[in-house]
Amino acid sequence: MPRTPARRRARRPLAAAAAALALLLLAACGGGDDDDAAAAAGASGGASGFPVTVEHKFGSTTIPSAPQRVVALGYTELDYALALGVTPVAARYPQFGPTDTAVRPWAAELAGDADVQVLEYAFGAIDTEAVAALQPDLVLAVTSGITQAEYDALSRFAPVVAQTDDYIDFGMPWQDTTRLIGQALGQPERAEELVADLEAEFAAAREEHPELEGLEVASASYGANEVFVFAADDLRARFFTDLGMVVPAEVEELAGDAFFGSLSLERLDLVDRDVLVWSQLQFTEGGREAIEADPLVQALAATREGRTVFIGGEADDALQVSTVLSLPTALEGVLPLLEAATDGDPATRS
Repeated sequence: MPRTPARRRARRPLAAAAAALALLLLAACGGGDDDDAAAAAGASGGASGFPVTVEHKFGSTTIPSAPQRVVALGYTELDYALALGVTPVAARYPQFGPTDTAVRPWAAELAGDADVQVLEYAFGAIDTEAVAALQPDLVLAVTSGITQAEYDALSRFAPVVAQTDDYIDFGMPWQDTTRLIGQALGQPERAEELVADLEAEFAAAREEHPELEGLEVASASYGANEVFVFAADDLRARFFTDLGMVVPAEVEELAGDAFFGSLSLERLDLVDRDVLVWSQLQFTEGGREAIEADPLVQALAATREGRTVFIGGEADDALQVSTVLSLPTALEGVLPLLEAATDGDPATRS
């Protein structure tokens, strides 16, 4: 996922998203059972029921048959495709972690020895001709933030699936992303299984950590002269709200129609909450040490009382992409840090 937004989009009601997705799943459930369909299903990880038509913010896309050459143009689509048994021929690296591979540790077993080409496109710099040269029969761009012009250019040579317009760019919850990509790949039932399994993990975490319920959390990234704080529509913030925590209303107002807001270091009082989470440490010059050395950070009650969390390494990478494959890694790495930050003992720090 990109660290800054390309543009702002208005929020839409969650109920509308649920209704739209229900219709999508109904559309994907039909299909034939002849030999050709069975053969296509076997070649695409068990997919069936083609053709399927997927609705998204740029209109609708019909995928005529089980795709064989998928390009994962979004920052996180590789994880979703692999979880659904489909290995893309190329994938965009997600900016977090090593850039020489698009396959992260939590997806390595599913990817196996597959040679997935890395698409090192900066945001807003998609080379449509290079994508066309890959001869895709499906371009997954759900978490790409593509524009209408980019969608039109890509659609000239392959079916393209973008996110729905029910959420801001990059704000589509992992559940809906899983379902949308599952539909595009002809596997809505498997997508529902993946969602149910991971939601059960979050439910178990909430049950084991009732102390998190209702706590205000500020999920932030430290910059040179400002701090970025993530709104409830952001995937990183959703991780904490899925654990029962709450994004402060002031943060929502600051973000407006974007997935994050920025504030000067002099206004750090806005992030001085029950729990203050620092992530994206690989993009902070000086890392954790630089944040802890800042006198304005030191002055925060959350810092003095040990209610801060620093997320680094693989857990940070997993949180940043927040996919159906990465989130179990994020849970494993972040929950102990939240325990230390909420135990009431300043001596125990993450």
